[in-house]
Amino acid sequence: MTWSGVGTPDPPATLGTAEADDDAADDDEDLEAAGAPPPGPHAVSAASATVATAAHVRTFTRASVRPGTDGKGRARCRRCAGVSSTSGDRVVDVVVIGAGQAGLSTAWALARQGFEPSADFVVLDADDGPGGAWQHRWPSLTVGSTHRVHDLPGLPFQPGSDGLRAAEVVPAYFADYERRFELPIHRPVRVTSVSRTDDDRFLVRTDSGNWTARAVVNATGTWTRPFVPRYPGQELFRGRQLHTVDYVSPDEFAGQHVVVVGGGASATQLLGEISRVTSTTWVTRRPPVWREGPFDEDAGRRAVAMVEEAVREGRRPGSVVGVTGLLVSTPYIRDALDRGVLERLPMFDRITREGVAWDSPDRFIAADVLLWATGFRAAVQHLAPLHLRGPGGGIAMDGTHVAGEPRLHLVGYGPSASTIGANRAGQSAARQLRRLLRPEAQLPRSA
Repeated sequence: MTWSGVGTPDPPATLGTAEADDDAADDDEDLEAAGAPPPGPHAVSAASATVATAAHVRTFTRASVRPGTDGKGRARCRRCAGVSSTSGDRVVDVVVIGAGQAGLSTAWALARQGFEPSADFVVLDADDGPGGAWQHRWPSLTVGSTHRVHDLPGLPFQPGSDGLRAAEVVPAYFADYERRFELPIHRPVRVTSVSRTDDDRFLVRTDSGNWTARAVVNATGTWTRPFVPRYPGQELFRGRQLHTVDYVSPDEFAGQHVVVVGGGASATQLLGEISRVTSTTWVTRRPPVWREGPFDEDAGRRAVAMVEEAVREGRRPGSVVGVTGLLVSTPYIRDALDRGVLERLPMFDRITREGVAWDSPDRFIAADVLLWATGFRAAVQHLAPLHLRGPGGGIAMDGTHVAGEPRLHLVGYGPSASTIGANRAGQSAARQLRRLLRPEAQLPRSA
């Protein structure tokens, strides 16, 4: 068995449990809210994007995308004014972990609520440069083929063309956002653990020193936690196995038979691409849910409500996309349906040395590649010292904060794991923290 890119994914789940449900894993189309890099990030090439504001329109090239970089698109670590850089713990009111859509939205909102950037709050990001999980997406993913990238608060996202690569345009937009609002981003800084202190604060340990904070907003998304379910014989397979995070181009599969596992948006998109250069088989645990009509606000609210119910009860959140179904009018889905590519088989029972097999009816399909488009889990392992997980395997939530922990917010988790959801959740978390930490403070006139 050969694994590509991710090395060893999360420990495989036991077959037959909820963990082994490929469709229950967080769909990676919700990763727009993520703020941490994958184990082996793809290089981000030059961007040419247009970001418009009410005042002017500005075009970005490689030279203007990443201020303070080393010439290869990698940002140098920033030191923020007003924060001590001594060897002792640095003290702030709020530490935000992650600088994707969720983290940036939260940082903007904290400033609007009267928290002083750098002096009162900081953002710790494990990536080398701006862009969150977007900078690591595969090259063929364009702005037009993603779920909509919603504006960050205060700055419109207008890339100019749907054909531009998402891995270039969105990081350019994030970089301009960080610069324009002077957000106190520290990178690359990897948070290793969050624990409580004796005086009821949070100790945030990192590979670049520690921070002590009265509150923590976790906005690390899911991209660093690719999930692969466990099936019998998996370790015997002679071919290549990879996860969505490892995908680069359909050309690498030419002449090989590829089995794509998963029922989400990414599975259908990658199937459409790969099927143009080689033969494919699509398998899912449950039949796909095809949606004919437009996705209206009522359907969105119903989908979010289902995920909210799960996190309130402490169950693992599924994805909002998994609840809404697959829109057949999406161009790549329509094309794949017309070509007969999206003919789904039920999940196989076991993996052999040469392919995949079913017991009833008896069936075998030879395979050279297994592509697991089986989603992700929330990247919250650094919160383990806080013992947040309940019997259901999830974290019980009350709005954006952990139930019973009003100073610990998870933005981009569960129902807020989308670009628009992350925006709203970040602003809600900031308002709640201002009321809790500074109940007598007068808001700035701009808030």
